[in-house]
Amino acid sequence: MVAMAGPLRQLATGVRWAIDRALAVGYGLVYDYIFDRFGPYRALQQEVLDVVRAAADGKSLRDVRVLDIGCGPGNFSLLLANTGFSVIGVDAYEPLVTLAQEKRRSQHLPNLAFRYVNVAHTPAFPAAHFDQILNVHFLYAHPDPDAILREAARLLMPGGHGVFVNLTRRVWVCPTFRRLRQEVGWRTALNSLVWTLPNALFESLRSRDTGPHYWSEAQFAERLGAAGFEVLELRRTFLEGASLLAWVRKPA
Repeated sequence: MVAMAGPLRQLATGVRWAIDRALAVGYGLVYDYIFDRFGPYRALQQEVLDVVRAAADGKSLRDVRVLDIGCGPGNFSLLLANTGFSVIGVDAYEPLVTLAQEKRRSQHLPNLAFRYVNVAHTPAFPAAHFDQILNVHFLYAHPDPDAILREAARLLMPGGHGVFVNLTRRVWVCPTFRRLRQEVGWRTALNSLVWTLPNALFESLRSRDTGPHYWSEAQFAERLGAAGFEVLELRRTFLEGASLLAWVRKPA
């Protein structure tokens, strides 16, 4: 039995890796489709890009170091790197980081890197190391979002800027579909299923100890302030205003 323990552990590890890899690839394919073709997500991309560009304030984009916390399969990191920024994406789920690294290699982007790290628990970078911080739809599903905000403030240089996007509520499939059908028509309502159905699946599978942390404007501003940020702008965005985009600055 003892002799069998090693091979059995190796087999279990291999099976777990294969499952994680399959889940990551499946999630990545769905997310790529949403990122490229879902109208509200494309609008969010442009909003984020506009804010990050504005914060660059005339500097050469290659000299602007951006940290994308909770990068997942890397789409926002790739967007910023293709625009010209120097970007590092980090995530605590290794299979998604592996997927992001494969995308980066396929696009030959020397100004982009991905790292497997949980920044809430591991100080992976020196203090004041980045000019900008990005975090999109990550805080609401993290076990300790305030730890993420505190570490983001530590990593941001004085005078640097951050963009945080967080959901304010659960987006239910059927009510959203009916409302969009009545207000703007069948085509937009059907298109919304591209995001609402995968999101509903994620919510059903997500561990209950990870939230959700849906924050109002006042709650979001309070937590950002407690972490050490000055809130420059806080506005509704994404699918019928389901998210809040916060543009923040670390006081000099």
